[in-house]
Amino acid sequence: MGYVGWHVWLWVDDPGESTWGPITRSASEAGYTVTATANVSEVVWDMGNGDTVTCGRGSAWQESMTRNEPSPDCGYVYTRDGEYTITATTYWNIEWSGIGSSGTIEMDLSRSGDVRIAEVQVVNVAPENN
Repeated sequence: MGYVGWHVWLWVDDPGESTWGPITRSASEAGYTVTATANVSEVVWDMGNGDTVTCGRGSAWQESMTRNEPSPDCGYVYTRDGEYTITATTYWNIEWSGIGSSGTIEMDLSRSGDVRIAEVQVVNVAPENN
């Protein structure tokens, strides 16, 4: 759960070969070889309310961060309470070469999750004068 006005941190969990790249593979057949290398160029976060955030890997939030610290490189602040479906889309560039040719293939992969944003209200009661 998050809170209205508080920083939401966005990051790629375990940014390794399979989630960020580079992934390099080669395939050979009948004396010909084609090699391809894939890398993520960016992540676009659809925050579920019409807003998007574009960034790189982001930085992982740590449990010790309890003072509403902003993410140094990829974050967002909700201004209304509600339940939101956040969708992260990674945009991959695949550079390939072989058999006298080369090129680029673009591919995107998405994953979604839900978050509840609550509004915290504080009531300040003045002490009675005696």
